[in-house]
Amino acid sequence: MKKIIPLFAFLIVTLGSAQKNIYENRKFDELSKNHQVLAIVPFIANLDLKRNVNQEELKSLAKREGYAVQNALETYFSKRKKRKRFNVEFQNIEDTNAILSQNGIMYDNLDIYTITELCKILKVDGIISGNLSLNILLSKGVPTNFNLLDYFSGDANYGRIGVKVSDGNSGKLLWKYEKAITKKTGKNTTELIDRMMKLASRKFPYDKEKKQRKNRN
Repeated sequence: MKKIIPLFAFLIVTLGSAQKNIYENRKFDELSKNHQVLAIVPFIANLDLKRNVNQEELKSLAKREGYAVQNALETYFSKRKKRKRFNVEFQNIEDTNAILSQNGIMYDNLDIYTITELCKILKVDGIISGNLSLNILLSKGVPTNFNLLDYFSGDANYGRIGVKVSDGNSGKLLWKYEKAITKKTGKNTTELIDRMMKLASRKFPYDKEKKQRKNRN
């Protein structure tokens, strides 16, 4: 019993902190009522690596991290979609990236286009995008060695990630979830996304169960 109480308290704090990092537009239902398909675009990554790399290599590594998050999100949504958890579809990222490329939109200039412009080009109702700040290469995996002192020195923090959903018609932000990346977050990009989205799943606005709960209330 003594072991269960601290664990229960930890879960409450963890879930509580996850919800504090979540924003949902108060007009979400109104703005998203006709949403059928969302596209996941590559994330904009900013790297501050401890090792010395030239600017060209840094851009290449950032691009790889951005695409890795896009791929991990598609994997997460695909698994959940099989359980019929969402009331929207997600455009295949290979199609998304191909259409963007055909229209001259590459990773380097993705951030100059508005949400509305991207949705029109991709023919979707909304965009899932985000930012990633890292001091390691998450796609290669985080260091596995654990040292309690890391938490006091700050070495346990590898960066921060923000996932957001935006409406195609208005361009407005509908939902956003931010989370720090640490040793506990996950050992690589796929595990990070899986764990953080599971924490936020009850708050993800397109979740069928969440909508049913809202309707009952």
